Amino acid sequence: MNQQRNLLLEIIEIKAPAKINIGLNIISKRDDGFHNLETVFYQINDLFDVLTIEKSNNFELILIDENKDLENDNIISKAIKLLEEKTSVKITPKISLKKNIPIGAGLGGGSSDAASILKAINELYKLELSFEELKSIALKLGSDVPLFLYDYPTNGKSRGELLEKVEVKIDYPILLVNPKIHISTKEAFSNIIPKANLFNYSNIQNEKISDWKNKLTNDFEVSVFKLFPEIEEIKTKLYENGAIFSLMSGSGSTVYAIFDSLKKANLAAKLFPKHYFTFVGNK
Repeated sequence: MNQQRNLLLEIIEIKAPAKINIGLNIISKRDDGFHNLETVFYQINDLFDVLTIEKSNNFELILIDENKDLENDNIISKAIKLLEEKTSVKITPKISLKKNIPIGAGLGGGSSDAASILKAINELYKLELSFEELKSIALKLGSDVPLFLYDYPTNGKSRGELLEKVEVKIDYPILLVNPKIHISTKEAFSNIIPKANLFNYSNIQNEKISDWKNKLTNDFEVSVFKLFPEIEEIKTKLYENGAIFSLMSGSGSTVYAIFDSLKKANLAAKLFPKHYFTFVGNK
């Protein structure tokens, strides 16, 4: 999370990054209704939502460009409520949110916004909550919210909240393609058949990206591609046009591809309909 603070006006501006999943395996269903999984979460730092938070007498959430379709029934408001319950402090910030990350796309936009709010409010209101306390609150908001408290790639286990740093770096352009299909994470999980994981994610830094194609899978692809063949066609087209590695992120609907040159990534982006969301990042 990148942030700038204006000490005089008590304003914090945050860039809340997107993420992709480098592999995603659903291992088993838990007694609490969640699933045990394993994945590598990798931040896409040049695709981000922008949040501006300042102290105010009344809570206000301003959606720039009038984007009224916030996921998870407004996860930002939930985050503030949980902070109030934890600290018994009345928290009434004015928050402006500029959404750049597509919603319901497997890129973690809402979760990233929530994690950024937790960190920013903790600083702005001097709540002095520890990292572990913030992480506990983050998990109540969603399984992938805790990962955005970190600013480096992590190997996620259990629900995704057991996070361990991995030394993986993608030094190639990454193309994101989203067909504007909204996929419910809950419904995606309901169609999953858990199976044993055969890939050692903690050793991913020793694997060549060119070998990922034969070793890494996203278990959501089977059911999602069956329901939405258009998403599978995106992945097929990316490979046909030079991708080193391609995979759906999270439960979809974004498919990303790694290319060995920026030229190839930009050319591939132009192959898709104009109503698609496409983004080429390299950091």
